Amino acid sequence: MNIVTLCTGNVARSVMLGYMLTTLGASSGEEWAIRTAGTHVAEGSGMSARTRDALMKIEELGAHRYGAHRSHQVTNDDVSWAQVILASEADHVHFVRREFRADAPKAVQLAQFVRWAPREESLGDQLRVVTRLGPDPALDVGDPAGGDQAAYDRCARELWAFAQDFALLVERGS
Repeated sequence: MNIVTLCTGNVARSVMLGYMLTTLGASSGEEWAIRTAGTHVAEGSGMSARTRDALMKIEELGAHRYGAHRSHQVTNDDVSWAQVILASEADHVHFVRREFRADAPKAVQLAQFVRWAPREESLGDQLRVVTRLGPDPALDVGDPAGGDQAAYDRCARELWAFAQDFALLVERGS
């Protein structure tokens, strides 16, 4: 499965989720290809030290080359390639639906997908159900940017829980 994780600057939330899904896919034998991207990116930036430190506190993630990450503005190629675009916020879903109309049905809020996607269904059916709901700002994964290490750690724990739930949902539905 081709997955794009999406946030604003592609230096915290989408990066965290990308590494988490990479780990979960590999550990369960899933063939997932992950790209991370942002909606408003300073292209080529590394992840923040706080992002890296928050990831390193989740023991299950093991070892990754966190220094290799470089921020990336979401492109038409990314959304065309993706089977699902997991957005951190409602605004990110709106961005994809506005800028990439042909691929709009692939974009969902991560928290909304985990909460409302029907169990035991195909990814396509799960996406159809969730995209009909419309994005909900109340289900945004908050941006830790500008926060202290504790804010990044909370964000990473929230995303880790969502990533594990996502993995279970798509394994059952495949």
